[in-house]
Amino acid sequence: MQAESEIKFTVYGEPASKANSRRLVHFKTRPMFIKSQKALNYGDAFKQQATGICKQMLTGDVVVTMKIYYQSRRPDLDESLILDLMQGIVYENDRQVKEKHITWGLDKETPRAEICVKCL
Repeated sequence: MQAESEIKFTVYGEPASKANSRRLVHFKTRPMFIKSQKALNYGDAFKQQATGICKQMLTGDVVVTMKIYYQSRRPDLDESLILDLMQGIVYENDRQVKEKHITWGLDKETPRAEICVKCL
């Protein structure tokens, strides 16, 4: 039986856009794209803040409601990195997300993501 049907939490820091967070590196003679340092740092901060927020991961399909507060008006609204980072913490796989409500906010002092995940 599932312990929780709704999980609400806030992660502080400004997320990197997954689409714009790649950097080109060369392994031997082969070029590869890997996550940017900003995306890696955000991933570490996210895991530190979100680990242990729920007793048991949600199973089945879920709906995600999220408001992402950025430090400036420049970043595009992009929740994909956050959805990936919730895997193994809130749910097993982001394929469980069947509905999303994502909004953009501005907070120069305290960038953050306010997240609510509910079972459908």
